[in-house]
Amino acid sequence: MAANVKAFLAATEELKHKFKQTNILIHSPRYTIIPLEFFEDDSMESIFYQNVREKKNEIILCNILSNSSSVVIFSLDKLTHVFLSEQFPGARFFSSISPQIEHLTIKSKLGNCKKLYTNIHHDSIDVTALDKGRLLLVNTYPTPSKNDIEYFILNIWQQAGFDQQRDELHIAGATETKKIIIPELRKYISHVYSINPQAEFNDSSTTEIENIPFDVQSLILCE
Repeated sequence: MAANVKAFLAATEELKHKFKQTNILIHSPRYTIIPLEFFEDDSMESIFYQNVREKKNEIILCNILSNSSSVVIFSLDKLTHVFLSEQFPGARFFSSISPQIEHLTIKSKLGNCKKLYTNIHHDSIDVTALDKGRLLLVNTYPTPSKNDIEYFILNIWQQAGFDQQRDELHIAGATETKKIIIPELRKYISHVYSINPQAEFNDSSTTEIENIPFDVQSLILCE
């Protein structure tokens, strides 16, 4: 990762400018989440490695999430962290799941049902389950195929005790994949919705970028 990041920074002219504020999102399943009331700085690393297999040469970081009263603890390769910190002094580092949790915690308070949110990436999905602002589940699953996406969503729906007629499933991410899986999921779940960036941003000029990732959208909305 460090070599790829260094090469990318050197080859990308846009990243050589000085920016007033830089936010760096780390898209990785290497994160864990705990309630804010149990978080202590000096135990951050030990908590992380209780839940995630230990790797050498990585730095442990965290994001404190006020909306959900939780803390996301995540890791980043040390040398990559050095390169990015040198290139962007004062940059803020986020696990890509963090802004999604913050944004969706607020959205889930609307209505009177539980909501399952899924963000589809190229080869994985982020899943966040909420009950009117109360966080029930957060995880990232590898999904080599569209069948895997459907399997994980339906299995989580069942295991978490969601109601097929009453509760809601909201899906963000890859448009073409959504077109395929949403009709299939509607065979089992009554309320399945595609998250529309234009609706999320309202009049923001960011809506002109159709393929902006949902985690980036969420970070902008949380700013």
